[in-house]
Amino acid sequence: MEKIGFIGLGIMGAPMAGHLLDAGYEVIASDHRSKPAGDLLAKGLKTVSGHDEVARAADIVITMVPDTPQVAEVLFGEKGVAEGLSPGKLVIDMSSISPIETKEFAKKINALGCDFLDAPVSGGEVGAKAA
Repeated sequence: MEKIGFIGLGIMGAPMAGHLLDAGYEVIASDHRSKPAGDLLAKGLKTVSGHDEVARAADIVITMVPDTPQVAEVLFGEKGVAEGLSPGKLVIDMSSISPIETKEFAKKINALGCDFLDAPVSGGEVGAKAA
């Protein structure tokens, strides 16, 4: 079973990561800004220091952050996902962001030998909790 990196454990991301843990996936998150919720840690969430480390540890990296600038920072900023990717990995962005920027992000990730999937979600906290 693939190891899944999850970046963005906010209102929607935390329940989504919880569902992945409940389904038996190994989930790795960055403790980049704050410590993840205790219930996720109790379910087995593993943490590493930096988004690049998430990308090194995972086969699939999911981002779920608020807006285009945050996605850019997570992917390409200092200690960003791109720094930790190796060919064959998959990056899935679930943020609802600019489609123009998304295409540019995909080109950069593809140039590293990885796939990029744009998979924006809706439904807010209620939808995320209800899976």
